[in-house]
Amino acid sequence: MIEFKKISNFPRGTLYNQLVDAYSFHSACKTYWDEMWKEYDDFFYSNLDSIADQCGFITVIDGIAGGHISWDPRKRPHYISIGHNCIITDFKGNGYGKIQLQEAIRRIIKQYDVEKIIVTTNELTFPAQKNYESVGFVKTAQRKNTDTPFAGDYIDYELIVK
Repeated sequence: MIEFKKISNFPRGTLYNQLVDAYSFHSACKTYWDEMWKEYDDFFYSNLDSIADQCGFITVIDGIAGGHISWDPRKRPHYISIGHNCIITDFKGNGYGKIQLQEAIRRIIKQYDVEKIIVTTNELTFPAQKNYESVGFVKTAQRKNTDTPFAGDYIDYELIVK
């Protein structure tokens, strides 16, 4: 059974721990992104009502917090950008990431007047690329990644809503 719950229903550290787990396939991810993941978790848990529960949710799979997705609506109506979109290791490869992404798209379209939804991923996360493409995102650019070269080039996608 899959459910989508408010981030505020879970303790501080949940988003961080999910990111650590989801990216555990490559040790450099935690090395490079650990502080950013902590800041992200702190930001959301410090702004539960005004941001976290409005711009993201946790996906619960058979009673386990199996992933989460977030988005940034500050550039609307031109676009909304997907932020983190992760599924923990135990649930990868079962279609939950696609279901989670589809739910986020549904919520974004229902909640906001927006022209398009954008997201950036990288070559390291090939399954993420396929996930975005499977729900209609189109690759718009590939950019050199000099920040974390181990992750490969940045890949930009967009989904036209209007």
